[in-house]
Amino acid sequence: MYDSSTQFDFRDPHVGYAQLAEALGALLSDEHDPIANAANTAALLFAALPEINWAGFYFARGRELVVGPFQGKPACVRIPFGRGVCGAAAERRAAIVVPDVQTFADHIACDAASRSEVVVPLIERQSLLGVLDLDSPRSGRFGEVDARALERIAGIYLGASRFGAER
Repeated sequence: MYDSSTQFDFRDPHVGYAQLAEALGALLSDEHDPIANAANTAALLFAALPEINWAGFYFARGRELVVGPFQGKPACVRIPFGRGVCGAAAERRAAIVVPDVQTFADHIACDAASRSEVVVPLIERQSLLGVLDLDSPRSGRFGEVDARALERIAGIYLGASRFGAER
């Protein structure tokens, strides 16, 4: 069972992300609705991760991404595949880490305070379902450790959620 008083120790990111993965698994263990699970995943990431100003989901609808549950300032609603970091991750079907969003061609600035970003695609049975997106106001906030750990987090989310008709 998930305990909302859990403290995460990100002094060692491997430890912090392991704790976060365990907490997320417990939080999502009895729920299968993808929207409810996305909402709780975004809330947990936003509360647990240091130096984050946006955490949330975009879901694939045709050849664009549509904003889903998130925490942070209001977001861009629709992003075409190939546009911005989210659209690029969706098109490439690979995680993208951007240490400085000001150097990323075609970056879409939903929050002017964001300086770095990591986006992980949500892929199930070779279908792109969307992306998990995190922003930070600190340049260089994200690295490969974050990308790999967030791929694991995305896997926990996908494993708990049943998409059925939402595809």
